[in-house]
Amino acid sequence: MPNNNNQNDNKNKVQLTKEGFQELQEELTELVEEKLPKVVKRIAVARDKGDLSENTEYQNAKEDKEIIDARISEIEEVLKRAEVVSKTRSKTQIGLGSEVVITSVDKGNKMKITLVGEFEGDVDEGKISVVSPIGRALLGKKQGDEVAVEAPMGETVYVVKSVK
Repeated sequence: MPNNNNQNDNKNKVQLTKEGFQELQEELTELVEEKLPKVVKRIAVARDKGDLSENTEYQNAKEDKEIIDARISEIEEVLKRAEVVSKTRSKTQIGLGSEVVITSVDKGNKMKITLVGEFEGDVDEGKISVVSPIGRALLGKKQGDEVAVEAPMGETVYVVKSVK
């Protein structure tokens, strides 16, 4: 019987760039060393004010703590499964870390994006995850290639203008 542990390990891996890994580590440190102690203190102060059933400060602080605890757990799980991958060195083929300029064929909209790991995506900063529909479609493509992206609003076709 073949051993599938290696395949399962690879499926559970989360690819991150070195920068993305460091950002998550910094966020975890900030949550554990700064934000969590502050919210625990807020809970203690609010608890001292008496009746907890009608104490909105207490309820809000408890909710904030739950959110922080959940984020800490999420980051710890991602870091535990993280596989730090180097940015692609190719200037012709799109891969993790590539800076890409694409233009939509029908509207002519131009976008400059950087392909990043799954937990690094931030559309406002132009960071697109390699597991997103557009990220998956762009992987392995080259300048001049047309890329069809299936999205909830329908298919959009882009042309790769440049790869850095």
